[in-house]
Amino acid sequence: MRPSKLCPKIILEGTRLTGKTELAFALNEHPEVTGVRKYRYHSPLVSAEWCGFSNVPWGHSLIDFDESEIDIAMEIYRVWARMFELQRYYSWIVDRFHLSTEVHQSAAGRRFDFGWLEDRLRPLGFCVVLCLRDPDTFSDARTQRLRVSGNPSQYDDLGAFVREQNALLAAAGRSTLPVLPLQVTGRAVDDLAGEVADWLAERNLLGQPMV
Repeated sequence: MRPSKLCPKIILEGTRLTGKTELAFALNEHPEVTGVRKYRYHSPLVSAEWCGFSNVPWGHSLIDFDESEIDIAMEIYRVWARMFELQRYYSWIVDRFHLSTEVHQSAAGRRFDFGWLEDRLRPLGFCVVLCLRDPDTFSDARTQRLRVSGNPSQYDDLGAFVREQNALLAAAGRSTLPVLPLQVTGRAVDDLAGEVADWLAERNLLGQPMV
């Protein structure tokens, strides 16, 4: 039985070209995920990809910060955790978060243990949806993306996406949060959102227990 108040907390992870952002928007308006709406309003959708660390286009973010920005990155994670705790009775959809940070920073030789963060997210009902693409289809996905991308050079090395996808799979396997591996290859966004909605319902992750 669906809870009377829907307030799921979903972290969408995956490498680029896996349709995370499109799925995030779809989930944020899905009647079985965030409820039936008669009009659009400002339900929260946040992202670790926001490039707010420097005053340049496509600057550093909560994922790809450098050595000098570690302190501010960790402070941002603490702030987000506290925000989620203080507003636990609301839906939160996050387009990439700590697993992406762990994987990217590990490739740069910097290792972070986000166990403390998951210990705070888990009681709130957070889960991970890991978007996965067949490695052979990244080229076709890039062709589609280049039609709209303002930064096409980021898609030059498709091998990097395959490596990152494998690393994210390993990171998700170590996570203490519930994880849904979601194959996106050849599937419509509405179909993917429906699968996520069904999984959330089966795992009782659509509502937040009163405490």
